[in-house]
Amino acid sequence: MTEASLLSPAPAPLLAWDLPTRLAKWGLAALVGLAFVSRYYGDVGLVWHQWNGLAILVVVVFRVLWGVVGGSTARFAGFLRGPAAGLRYAASLLKGRPQHFLGHNPLGGWVVMALLALVAAQGLTGLFTSDDIIVYGPMTNVVSDETIRSASTWHHRLYPFLLGLIGLHVLVNLAYSLFGRDNLIRAMITGTKPAATYVDRAPATPGGVGLALACLVLAILVVFGGIALAGGHPFP
Repeated sequence: MTEASLLSPAPAPLLAWDLPTRLAKWGLAALVGLAFVSRYYGDVGLVWHQWNGLAILVVVVFRVLWGVVGGSTARFAGFLRGPAAGLRYAASLLKGRPQHFLGHNPLGGWVVMALLALVAAQGLTGLFTSDDIIVYGPMTNVVSDETIRSASTWHHRLYPFLLGLIGLHVLVNLAYSLFGRDNLIRAMITGTKPAATYVDRAPATPGGVGLALACLVLAILVVFGGIALAGGHPFP
């Protein structure tokens, strides 16, 4: 190693995920955990559990909006790829020479979408769930008893699938962080990855804070306003 190389500064890390994307991810993770706690250890009427579910829906709607107008690695168009890209990525993993992406890889992108879909379904069915005694979801007063029974059933049926997918997501991220080149957990905390050659564009282009706040306000209006317009009671 030459003296010049010793004195030259290390390349600056590259932006991988902007702050709104990271806050949405960790916020949703915290809310899903709190949903479990408030369901089994909360108040009798599950008021906190219902607030928890409404907050989850707000974050999901925000993430959908941010997936359209957010930073480059947050946009669905930036990380959702077809089956051919997924197969190429899987083949590179099997060969021990995985492709490196600054944002989500082709398989991870679809896992993110599956998680969002399951969390959204869990939250939406919760709006129509009731135990016929104390707990009444925000939309139970505008639907039939049959719809309430069906929603309540699915609200409980979806839960194991959601937990399983979350567990798989955590294990894969741990494996990448401990044994791979990409420390995904650290990157989702700091927002950066080491300077290197990536398949997707680097560095990422962040979304604006003002735009993120506008998406958050719109998400709140969609969830609470939508329930109110449909004749439900948006506040537990």
